Amino acid sequence: MLDLKPDAVVSEIRHAYNAAMQMYQPGSLASYSFFSEEERQGVLSLIDKAYATLINEKTRKAYDDELISRGELVARDEVRPAEKKPVSIFDINRDAAAKAVLTGHEVLKEKIQQSAGIGEILMKQTLCGADLKKIRTELDVPVEQVAQETRIRLDHLRSIEEDQVGRLPAPVFLKGFVKSYLKCLCLEPVDELSARYMETVARLSGR
Repeated sequence: MLDLKPDAVVSEIRHAYNAAMQMYQPGSLASYSFFSEEERQGVLSLIDKAYATLINEKTRKAYDDELISRGELVARDEVRPAEKKPVSIFDINRDAAAKAVLTGHEVLKEKIQQSAGIGEILMKQTLCGADLKKIRTELDVPVEQVAQETRIRLDHLRSIEEDQVGRLPAPVFLKGFVKSYLKCLCLEPVDELSARYMETVARLSGR
């Protein structure tokens, strides 16, 4: 509901909550044409519930445990990040790891801008899992890397990329997974692309 990663900090939760509330308030130009007043109130209620759950340490842990038990989230101790070498506090390059991540993102963005094939896919009115897989493959990003960075299970990622509609998680989780996938590959605009993908899934599933 708040489009947050599992490791989001309190400030991110508050920011996401405020942004979501503004998005679905009566009179919002961003959403007024998509929902009836009854539906809007239902969404606002869910946003309040999500915020109340995540802002409290105990209820957040209970929620994470529930997702883990249902296989929708990977436990933190199951995620194995690359081993980091200890760095002295006097080392002027102590931020090298953060810079490396930034550099990686910049490389992806440059590849996206230079690729005519990716550009054509992003301009399409529809977006499917096969399209996402083509983009990821062209960007030379292993699916295992996406799983590690997003903490999305590999089987979910493969179901998304192979358009296995019957094996996809519930829409409320799927939407968040797809947004995390898009952000991991630096594909924009995230909201528009995820909406195109969800429309494709709804059509394939006959909803």
